[in-house]
Amino acid sequence: MTATRYSPSRIRSIEVEPLDIPLFAPFGISSGVQVTAKNVLVTVELTDGTRGYGEAAPFAAYNGETQAGALHALRQACDWLPGRNARAWRALAGEFRKRGGKNCGAAQCAFETAILDALKRSERVPLWRYFGGAGTRLETDMTVTTGSPAEAAVAARAIIKSGIRAIKMKIGGPRGPAHDLARIAAVHEVSPESPLILDGNAAISRAEARELASGMKKLRIVPPLLEQWLAKHDLDGMRALGEETGWLVAADESCCSASDVQRIARKRAAQVINIKLMKAGIVTALEVALVARTNRLCLMIGGNIESILAMTVSACFAAGLGGFRFADLDTPLFMAENPFRGGYKLDRARISVARITAGHSVTPR
Repeated sequence: MTATRYSPSRIRSIEVEPLDIPLFAPFGISSGVQVTAKNVLVTVELTDGTRGYGEAAPFAAYNGETQAGALHALRQACDWLPGRNARAWRALAGEFRKRGGKNCGAAQCAFETAILDALKRSERVPLWRYFGGAGTRLETDMTVTTGSPAEAAVAARAIIKSGIRAIKMKIGGPRGPAHDLARIAAVHEVSPESPLILDGNAAISRAEARELASGMKKLRIVPPLLEQWLAKHDLDGMRALGEETGWLVAADESCCSASDVQRIARKRAAQVINIKLMKAGIVTALEVALVARTNRLCLMIGGNIESILAMTVSACFAAGLGGFRFADLDTPLFMAENPFRGGYKLDRARISVARITAGHSVTPR
């Protein structure tokens, strides 16, 4: 009988549990509102005792994914992951996807993150260095969620007071362009010098987009970016929107894979690709970044309603790879509780991961 060879990077166990974090106020986008971050925490332990942590942040209003779906997908891994080697994390990611993870990108992200974090903690390698070591700093925007013009103005004042320069606004929804124009005007009046990124979350029609653009030009507001105004399959409309306005267009919901990037590039539908690790995990995000750069498209890093854990992984990803023109990593600021220690450091709008020395550094309290 041959004894199993000991390996410190072999996976001893995986634990999966709900992670519910209350928000200071409801986080609304064009298609729905969330009042609590209904996330999932994954813990992977190696045979050397090192633990790694991953977070799934499904957001039903964004793409239909739910906490229940993420829990189901992740708990299936408890049957087959123990005993496997964390050094094969990419192969394990592919196996997870084939076993059902493909139906929940947030679960895929949490699975990959927990394994990679455990491995890099064991090796004493920070994730920002693992991803390329190009840099350690980013500048984030902060979001004004859906609501009234008065609420938008209050939120904008708070953002400016916090020292964050760029404002991202959620627009679109049943109240129509006139309501959004009133909100945009209210924010612009509060802070006319702030770059104003406008995110429609794929809920604006072509006619509404034309009305919005016309109204903004009358207000002499020039946004640095229009993020996914139109339906995710309307690439022709996206291209026309950019050509008619002369403004940069970002693909978000339209882009969840490297093949999506290729379609967007062929159609010349967008100039910016918004990468979110929650869409399909880290492996796919690396592929998306590579294909986007090959096609000379700009990069943006974003996320769902994520705690400091997942947002730190995204910060390490973008800073380590380098070359990200836009960063939207603000959701920890919306959370009324922080159940973790560690993570990126935020000074006004400036995010730094320079002090992270192993993995992503975030641990449960």
